[in-house]
Amino acid sequence: MSIQLGFEAKDFSMSTWRQVAAEFIATGLFVFLGVGSVVAATAVFNLGDEVGGAVPPASVIVSIALAHGLAIAVLVAATAKISGGHINPAVSFAAALTGKMKVSTAFLYVAGQLLAAVFAVLLLKAIIAGPVEAGLGVHAIGVFEPGVGGGLLDDSIANGAGAALLMEIVLTFALVFVIFATAMDPKGLGHLAPIAIGMTVLVDHLVGIPFTGASMNPARSFGPAMVELNWADHWVYWLGPLIGAALAALSYEFVFMHREDDDSDVKDAL
Repeated sequence: MSIQLGFEAKDFSMSTWRQVAAEFIATGLFVFLGVGSVVAATAVFNLGDEVGGAVPPASVIVSIALAHGLAIAVLVAATAKISGGHINPAVSFAAALTGKMKVSTAFLYVAGQLLAAVFAVLLLKAIIAGPVEAGLGVHAIGVFEPGVGGGLLDDSIANGAGAALLMEIVLTFALVFVIFATAMDPKGLGHLAPIAIGMTVLVDHLVGIPFTGASMNPARSFGPAMVELNWADHWVYWLGPLIGAALAALSYEFVFMHREDDDSDVKDAL
């Protein structure tokens, strides 16, 4: 494993820009669909202003989780052969960290992803009526607090921020571990990667929505935060996913990626 640094002339080839364009389109669509599902769910289920003060009905959580999971599965399948279907700065960071792509290319990916996220939320804001925007899906710690002075997060750890950080680390670890096992491991079941990744995002949302909103994706958090200028606890949605992605990528790279000896042992046993 070697981290590839620096820009070269070939890093700005038409192939690279095509990959960045694929990431821009896919990330923009993902954020548009994800944020749109949050706005639609809160409007349809009549939560309105209560969304910040009550645990949402199971139907709301399921609908948002399905939208994010299915969207990522479809978009990964559409762009996997073009850009690798990252659609997430944490995934691009993990790929660069393990030498799967150049740091310079990862930088271009992340820039495209973040710009796409902002553009997607601005587009959504232009479409929907102001009274039902519901914060445009801005991620926040303990956004669904069941009562004053209490919540779903452990307030003893940095007023909930520490617990939220741990939640985002674990959720992102699960996602990136599955990505490496299916999409980046040459011996993985690559043809099933979009389904596996989409199902992981879905399950992570089912667990994480009431706690942190289940980001796992700094671009998904950055777009609404930039448009709404709401940066409360935003650092959690960068640090958590980046730590989780790094832990998953490095553990898979060093423990599971290179297992030729295991394969030879199995053949000898047969």
